[in-house]
Amino acid sequence: MALFVERNSIVRKIWGKADTVMFIFAGSAAEFALNKAVDWLYFTGKLPADPIGRLFSTVTYSRAIIFSELNKAYKSIDQITSIHNAVENNRNSKIPDWAYRDVLYMLIHYSIASYELLERKLTGDEKQEVFHVFYEVGSRMHLKELPLNYTDWKIDYEKHLQHDLAKSKYTVDLFKQYKKHLGAFRYYILIESQKLLVPKQVFNLLGFSNFSLMSVVIPAYKLSRLIKLNNVLKDLVLPKKYKRQVKELDII
Repeated sequence: MALFVERNSIVRKIWGKADTVMFIFAGSAAEFALNKAVDWLYFTGKLPADPIGRLFSTVTYSRAIIFSELNKAYKSIDQITSIHNAVENNRNSKIPDWAYRDVLYMLIHYSIASYELLERKLTGDEKQEVFHVFYEVGSRMHLKELPLNYTDWKIDYEKHLQHDLAKSKYTVDLFKQYKKHLGAFRYYILIESQKLLVPKQVFNLLGFSNFSLMSVVIPAYKLSRLIKLNNVLKDLVLPKKYKRQVKELDII
């Protein structure tokens, strides 16, 4: 049976560890809040009501596609397209094509950035492999103007960062909701993690300070994995309702 992503792919290694997926979620939460099209998710009311759950479901859905058989992955992607089409019909307007590309671009960037933060630098071929997987997702969604390789994607991503992001009332509200749903301590960990992952444009728009406590914590966390204390640390920072779901992400 054909797979959407080959078993030995670096993408499976990236998305097969709960630690990395959590950082992909953290970085995406920052950039997503700045996206000029975020009002589309405010339209349904689901994002402000449960921003952590909404973003976490997006990340876990992406992961499910990555580990699926080809036909099942296509069905899941088609279902995503169908859901968005329903929202468009209810609002009587089209979600901009660039907004779809932006989400794909976030997943590419934070897949690479999170793995490199927690594990090692990726090679050029491995980065191209990450790009290609999400290109296939976008292609199945019939998105237009997708770059054809990692090098072109980097150029287009930079354009996106310059033109598609802005700090708005939705940004401010989303971060308030993050804090409300995570609690002060976990929210602090979220912000400190985001500082190490986000591109310069996102960093500046959110007004982050230059120092991140996580730059000190992460080397200790890597050591904790060697002596099997990382699960204890994860239990400290994860909201109870997501602990089981995060543990299920750890398959490698």
